[in-house]
Amino acid sequence: MLNDEICKKREELNRSIIENKDYSIIYKLSVELDELIAEFYRESDKNEEKELYLIKK
Repeated sequence: MLNDEICKKREELNRSIIENKDYSIIYKLSVELDELIAEFYRESDKNEEKELYLIKK
């Protein structure tokens, strides 16, 4: 689900760059994409910690 959001936001950003949209729009989309990617890695780290915890039990 989060992966889908990242792909959609990346497509939106790429389209904006190709269409030579205003810099403020491109910047906003870039920041939103960065936030989604950071959230993806945070969730990934949490899942990895859970797996390690279960293995140690």
